Amino acid sequence: MARACFTLHVKPDKLDEYRRVHEEVWPEMLDALRKHGWSNYSLFLRDDGLLIGYCDTDNFDAAVAGMQDEPVNQRWQESVKDLFVELSGDAADTSMRVLPEVFHLD
Repeated sequence: MARACFTLHVKPDKLDEYRRVHEEVWPEMLDALRKHGWSNYSLFLRDDGLLIGYCDTDNFDAAVAGMQDEPVNQRWQESVKDLFVELSGDAADTSMRVLPEVFHLD
């Protein structure tokens, strides 16, 4: 199982809303993430809006790609897209900047 870490940036005036929507992630969204290999998934949000995501998955690119065909993901991405500072893709999940791992203590 590989680890993946990525960044995004939440608008500073949308931090509370971002936190709020993640207090009650839709059960169907959670099921879809699991179905496509996302596990041990965490999000960390700094007060300036820097968002760090982490997950374990066999193949991060495949996990992201698998979500693209999920109607629940399309609804989720539409509902949160205005919370982010400029997205490079059509949605947050296609705009994630993956960070290369440089060290791991097992």
